[in-house]
Amino acid sequence: MSRAVSFTARRPHPSGDEGQYPARRRWEGEGGTRRLLSVFLLALALLLYGMSTAEAAVQRVVSPQGIEAWLIEDRGNPLISIAIGFRGGAAADPAGKEGLARLVAGLLDEGAGDLDSTAFQAEIADRGIDFGFTADKDNITGRVRTLTRDRDEAFRLLRLALTAPRFDDAAIKRVRAQLLSALSRDAGNPQMIASHAWMRLELGDHPYGRSAKGTPAGLAAIAAADLHGFVARRFGRDQMRIAVVGDIDAAALAPLLDRTFAALPAKAGPIMVPPGRVAAEGGTAVVDQDLAQSIINFGHGGIARDDPDFYAAVLLDDIMGGGNFDSRLVKSLREQRGLVYSVETNLETFDQAALLAGSLGTKNASAGEAVALVRAEWQRMHDDGPSEAELAGAKIHVIGGFPLRFTSTASAASTLLGIQLDGLPIDYPEKRAALYRAVSLADAKRVARRLYDPAALRFLALGRPEGVTATLPAPAPAN
Repeated sequence: MSRAVSFTARRPHPSGDEGQYPARRRWEGEGGTRRLLSVFLLALALLLYGMSTAEAAVQRVVSPQGIEAWLIEDRGNPLISIAIGFRGGAAADPAGKEGLARLVAGLLDEGAGDLDSTAFQAEIADRGIDFGFTADKDNITGRVRTLTRDRDEAFRLLRLALTAPRFDDAAIKRVRAQLLSALSRDAGNPQMIASHAWMRLELGDHPYGRSAKGTPAGLAAIAAADLHGFVARRFGRDQMRIAVVGDIDAAALAPLLDRTFAALPAKAGPIMVPPGRVAAEGGTAVVDQDLAQSIINFGHGGIARDDPDFYAAVLLDDIMGGGNFDSRLVKSLREQRGLVYSVETNLETFDQAALLAGSLGTKNASAGEAVALVRAEWQRMHDDGPSEAELAGAKIHVIGGFPLRFTSTASAASTLLGIQLDGLPIDYPEKRAALYRAVSLADAKRVARRLYDPAALRFLALGRPEGVTATLPAPAPAN
């Protein structure tokens, strides 16, 4: 008889958050028909954008003033997507001002230059421009997607947002209230509670162990001067990365780069994030909550993105539980025993720490069995590594999924930006498949012994788990 629990475990995310700050749209007032028409045209163009750009060459475009962007030119549809990132995210928020990076990100489309919040949002809505920023642990990133006809206006709004944000009192109060509301929801969300608690179990009081949204006290202490100071310190051209995909060529893009970004400071301030010290010894902590099921996060130290063994580690993670329905943990816990609806693992590569993390949800009565099975699979991977068939399957899955990231201008631009922020070369999309194909079975077995350490495996169980004995104190609640 199946004992599957109706619970979807979420793959751990470095920030533990639910993605980008939601875009706001205003439809009321004059011009509504024109705005709806613009959005319809944008939606139609997106629907028609079916051609993959994965095989298109990535060009390095350098403006007359030395500003660099990576470009994939695609004239198939009248769409342009821009992705921009600055190093230095929420983990660098100063003590007592936790939430500063995320508050700045939420306010960058709330007025700039001579446009207050209402006027700025109207400019976006009139043209159906998708425009927004967010902050994760290590970066603050932005996206702009526009029809070609509105290209110059989209770049102008981006320039204003980065160089002349207003940070008006009313906008600050509104966005701060939205972030506080999000924190309140997180405080009652068992999956968020478990994710943040496990991060603190692994990393102690390191900034990576707190939410990128900040804390209620930190958000309350932030004033307009702090927001302007963040922009002045963080938005330096030396820490800026830009990706552009769509209906534009290098000759047209180069002057737009200067017009949009040349006024930013040449250099950003120092990023003060200390190295994270990942716990070396394993154990189990239990956070008592009256829940019908237990949420269990687990893992230990991972592998840095620039480590030569990273590609073997990705393949091993896919075999263990990295989003692959044929993974060992899915077979063992779900298909064979019906203990969980889903179970996932993931390699988390922060700038100052690396983790191999996983999560699952199960009935309280089966928590002990689920933990034991995870331990057994960890030991098996350490001792024996993958089979030749498992490694071949992981290569198909990992290599084959990459082109899907290039099926729209927005996802392609986001992927190119991520490659830049990871410090990878411009030809990485062309070389990526070969890097994974080059991993031999001997390499995979060696890296399995190195990476999967049963003695370092830590579990954080939230709920009333049966058959699970705490050997570590529960981490202190987040502020």
